[in-house]
Amino acid sequence: MAGAGATYLFGVYSKQIKASLGYDQTTLNLLGFSKDLGANVGVLSGLIAEVTPTWFVLLLGSAMNFAGYFMIWLAVTGKIAKPKVWQMCMYICIGANSQNFANTGALVTCVKNFPESRGVMLGLLKGFVGLSGAIMTQLYLAIYGNDSKSLILLIGWLPAALSVVFVYTVRTMKVVRQPNELKVFYDFLYISIALALFLMVITLVQKQVAFPQAAYAASATVVCALLFVPLIIAIREELVLWRLKKQPLDENKIETPPYVIQTKHETLMQPTNSIKKEEKPKRSCFLTIFEKPDRGEDYTILQALLSLDMMILFLATFCGLGSSLTAVDNLGQIGESLGYPTRAISTSVSLVSIWNYFGRVFSGFVSEALLVKFKMPRPLMMTFVLFLSCIGHLLIAFPAPGSVYAASVIIGFSFGAQLPLLFAIISELFGLKYYSTLFNCGQLASPLGSYILNVKVTGMLYDKEALKELGEKGMGRSSVKELTCLGTHCYRVPFIVLACVTCFGALVSLILVMRTREFYKSDIYKKFREEMKLVETETALSSVNVQK
Repeated sequence: MAGAGATYLFGVYSKQIKASLGYDQTTLNLLGFSKDLGANVGVLSGLIAEVTPTWFVLLLGSAMNFAGYFMIWLAVTGKIAKPKVWQMCMYICIGANSQNFANTGALVTCVKNFPESRGVMLGLLKGFVGLSGAIMTQLYLAIYGNDSKSLILLIGWLPAALSVVFVYTVRTMKVVRQPNELKVFYDFLYISIALALFLMVITLVQKQVAFPQAAYAASATVVCALLFVPLIIAIREELVLWRLKKQPLDENKIETPPYVIQTKHETLMQPTNSIKKEEKPKRSCFLTIFEKPDRGEDYTILQALLSLDMMILFLATFCGLGSSLTAVDNLGQIGESLGYPTRAISTSVSLVSIWNYFGRVFSGFVSEALLVKFKMPRPLMMTFVLFLSCIGHLLIAFPAPGSVYAASVIIGFSFGAQLPLLFAIISELFGLKYYSTLFNCGQLASPLGSYILNVKVTGMLYDKEALKELGEKGMGRSSVKELTCLGTHCYRVPFIVLACVTCFGALVSLILVMRTREFYKSDIYKKFREEMKLVETETALSSVNVQK
């Protein structure tokens, strides 16, 4: 996951593409759109994951990552003839799409392996994706120095190598919950927080002080050390379990667990029912679209996509993530219009990245704790996050001195918090059987919302204000190359619209809260505990047989 966020670095190397290939800003924006399209349309990886093993998904993503970015690097360095614009768009779309294969391989596998800690897992993993841009920046500065052409090469080979090296460790396993499972995840959380804080501090220091190559190498070493500490913890836990299994069992103390007897009895009673189930003819998925199972059971892809719950979730995500992405994409120009210096603008962008991480881990861990302790519906936290996002948009619409920094923190936090909540809700409402496809379909609302709210609303309203400013100065549109608006009025109307859209999304998510409150009051993880009990039973019986 720490290598699956290369798309966040587009702003660093986009100027190099523009200069090397002689592109204008419109063409560069087209490349940016192709990148966003590839990064968010993950349905293909989801469908492939339904019919192939995890290692194949990861290797295919690795090959796509290397092929896409390596071709861009060859073009930028002049090692091949200058590609046509559509070819460059295809290369960056393929490279960006590869991160969906890493996401699908890792996220889906971990949710299936730890179904009762899915919120925690999603928060952690998506948190590392949020930090990946800052992590790869440190590695690139240490290895290549300030050479943005080489950054493209690093993005090409590093994520691909990570997938290849760890391809067999990411796999679906029997669901067995360890007593200290949650403690280990909290250890991972503390380490990731330490990594995030270090990255935030080192990024801010590097903007103020000129670092020599040795200092960049030292900071990258610290980052790598913090990245591998969770692996050391996992190996330690595996060694503890291995030693426990190797301990000789005392035959006098061996007792058949009470639930083993019950399970044996249930097994004897099952054949008749199972035969009846097997005799039931399978029907086409098209014929069962409107025969939806209970919430939490395994929906088919069509049943889930055409359900009212999914449509409500899609609309809330369209409003929430679409507005947040629009704010993040326009942050540079917002700072420029309000008269912030370049260094201050880059600081606000860094704040978005770091608080994006904090939002992801917070929503994952806290929503899981509230669900377990108080049966609080997870969509309710999404409602709170969307209302919080409204405050960030209003701070930009009605700016005060330094308000962009506060808005960066709020929007970054709420933007990060939405993704783990979306993925967890989809897994809980529609089951895990087709989860790899469904969570990729769910995030399609994000680029769609971004396109409409960013290009068709914010962009057009900004240009309108800029043209009005030119008219007041007595200048025509043809007399300037690029429309620029300066002043607090530039983004006022667009961000009032975004605040209203986000507020509407929050109200829509409240409908989902009302529809699912009874479901979340029930024991939604009961079936997973029953599965684990069966596994424990089999293990206990096999241990007894071995000793006898």
